Amino acid sequence: MSTAPLVCPTCNSAHIVKNGKIHNGKQNFKCRECGRQFVQDPQNKIINEATKTLIDKLLLEKIPLAGIARVVGVSEPWLQNSVNEKYQNLPRPSGTYKLKKGRLTIQCDEMWSFVGSKANKQWIWLALDVETREIAGVYVGERSQDGAQGLWESLPAVYRQCAVAYTDFWSAYDEIFPCKRHQSVGKDSGKTSYVERFNCTLRQRVSRLVRKTLSFSKKLENHIAAIWYFVHHYNASLPV
Repeated sequence: MSTAPLVCPTCNSAHIVKNGKIHNGKQNFKCRECGRQFVQDPQNKIINEATKTLIDKLLLEKIPLAGIARVVGVSEPWLQNSVNEKYQNLPRPSGTYKLKKGRLTIQCDEMWSFVGSKANKQWIWLALDVETREIAGVYVGERSQDGAQGLWESLPAVYRQCAVAYTDFWSAYDEIFPCKRHQSVGKDSGKTSYVERFNCTLRQRVSRLVRKTLSFSKKLENHIAAIWYFVHHYNASLPV
């Protein structure tokens, strides 16, 4: 029995060539006339809830999106769109989940990252509650007075009103944080050891923050959301 000739679904041209295979092993074709890529008898794959739950967990590990797509057997475009939607709907709380009454002390620090290329530096400003070990504030931007202002505004009101803040000697903190409740200290003091340790955790768990990586962010929005996504998980996983 003869089969119908393969034609482009866009322009109906029969000038078709093979163009590799897609993620599930099916032959991919390309039209020489209009450039359209397609497969024969395409079938929409339904991603079940178990796979989506697994993807949520893998996003919290140091695995690039291409690696996650290979592990769970989904296409990279679908995964990227799914992650974009998840990140867009991710809340940006300006407080912690288990805030306790009493004296509040925070440790603040900044860590270097980039988006697109290393020329586009994006500094991650963090504030960590010493008592609960939760991340109380996050801001991504320049390492300048504006960055310190962004971190300050990300803190819950109760921290801005009464918390004592320990930071390094970066001058931007002096311009923003109240002088009576702000102390600049060196690493040897141990007063910023918790937030410095979290910096290490963040780099180890979020692949786009590794210093030498091919998994860097292409969009600033996703860069910020990926950090928030891990912060949500980190805060929720701390013991009560």
